[in-house]
Amino acid sequence: MLDQRWPVPVEIGVEREVPSSEGGIGNGSVVVARAPKVDPMELPPEERAKKAKEICFDLLAARPRAVEELRQTLQRKGFDSETAETLLGKLDRAGLVNDAEFAEAWVRDRHANQGLSRTALVAELRRKGVDDEIAAQAAEEVDREAEEQRARELVRKRLRSLGNVDEQTAIRRLLGFLARKGYPQGLAYTVIRDELSEFGAESSMLDDVMVD
Repeated sequence: MLDQRWPVPVEIGVEREVPSSEGGIGNGSVVVARAPKVDPMELPPEERAKKAKEICFDLLAARPRAVEELRQTLQRKGFDSETAETLLGKLDRAGLVNDAEFAEAWVRDRHANQGLSRTALVAELRRKGVDDEIAAQAAEEVDREAEEQRARELVRKRLRSLGNVDEQTAIRRLLGFLARKGYPQGLAYTVIRDELSEFGAESSMLDDVMVD
């Protein structure tokens, strides 16, 4: 009987589907075989550099990355700093990584799709290792007017799911919702008060709240 097993190449943290020998040929069943993990430091320098490049290219193919993201990934996978820094330098010179461009793209995407405030966007970029100045400059793309407009859109959408709750509960949930997205309290109060009025809920609970 033919051996239906495929040889599994030695790779770092890669899973491959291998045809199962049970049930005969053509039964369509597969098993997942995990390639043996290999310490990259056991590889020859050229092979180690090649493997590091493949990992970074795979990550960059999915979405833009901050330099520190790639550095930390290589570190977690066991690559030495010399291999990592040499590769990151080459990627930088080739224009494949650029923290300023990454930060600008991140701000546009996360503000539009997740509704995050400037404060939250800067915090996310910092966690990804982006320099404070670069993060702050990228977040300036979202001005106060744009931030307020996005907050209003978020509240309007959320209000549609709060029609059956009392006013106090609705306000509490909306304040918490905007706070989790990083909006300042004063702006949140103003937006919620206005949108409740537009929604047809004559609220007086926020009238005496000081706003910035």
